[in-house]
Amino acid sequence: TKIKWILDNVEGAREKAQNGELICGTIDTWLVWNLTRGDAHITDVTNASRTLLFNIHSMEWDKELLELFDIPAAMLPEVKESSEIYGESRTTIFAHKVKIAGIAGDQQAALFGQQCIEKGMVKNTYGTGCFMLMNIGDKPIRSKNNLLTTVAWKINGKTEYALEGSIFIGGALVQWLRDNLNIIYKSADIEQLALTEKDNGGVTFIPTFAGLGAPYWNARAQGTLFGLTRATTNGHIARASLEAISLQTRDVLQAMEADSGIPIKELRVDGGATANNLLMQIQANVLNSKVVRPKITETTALGAAYLAGLAVGFWKNEDEISKFWAQDRIFEPEAEQEEQTKKIIKLWTKGVKALQYWTEN
Repeated sequence: TKIKWILDNVEGAREKAQNGELICGTIDTWLVWNLTRGDAHITDVTNASRTLLFNIHSMEWDKELLELFDIPAAMLPEVKESSEIYGESRTTIFAHKVKIAGIAGDQQAALFGQQCIEKGMVKNTYGTGCFMLMNIGDKPIRSKNNLLTTVAWKINGKTEYALEGSIFIGGALVQWLRDNLNIIYKSADIEQLALTEKDNGGVTFIPTFAGLGAPYWNARAQGTLFGLTRATTNGHIARASLEAISLQTRDVLQAMEADSGIPIKELRVDGGATANNLLMQIQANVLNSKVVRPKITETTALGAAYLAGLAVGFWKNEDEISKFWAQDRIFEPEAEQEEQTKKIIKLWTKGVKALQYWTEN
């Protein structure tokens, strides 16, 4: 839609596009174009799939969509695999030419960095929001539970697909407690504050500051705190906040299980918030499955490096890469917290329904 707007509203843009004088692409396209000084006008399948112009079944630009948006195919980048050599640097940044290799969207790169290379494997990246991807193998699944079906990667001619669900407020909730409520001095303090209470004191926090994401997709939903009393403490609110991040994740993963028919036995986690041991333990409890934190949690960068290394032959194959993945800690569900966890889930489900009703009425 942005490309169409430019073509329709910027004087001379459509004529230049039709004459091959105006081209477009995603951010990776721009980076490679500049690194190669215009030798390569490309993108990869994962980034192409986010343009609203790419057919993830035929793995090519969709003629019907191009006609609908009235966008000339000539201005679009060539679509490449996620792990191949795209060209060489021709800038003065490096002392000699460097091969440009390996491209993937951030969440797909994280999925590969977590080595979720088998069907049914799932990762969650805990950042400002939370972003979950499940590898669903070489056949796309049309979600019936409000998830996105996307391309995970394409390597050596084989395309892998994924189900994706995003929640808008994850780490941003902790930032809000710090900057708006001022109940913590720095984000890392949230764990110790939450540990001052043994439970949430009946508080349920639905942190929909930017609407309710997957699998609900309610843009009008607003943040809501349920169960406040005069006995409510900062510790209760802190614990309810960590539970909220975990419960939003649970909602998305349940949708993934329903769509794929694959029970989730293990969740691989990454991102800054995974340093919070209490959050990870709560996550394991509400999922009733293992949560595995790797030694390297910056898995987006790691995945991009793996894709590049495969392309240039630094690693021979994916099996060789898998040997490098190492766990830091496994969080197992706590049997003694089972009843408390059931109560938390029940109140969360009730709270989400109440919030939806409030929004609609």
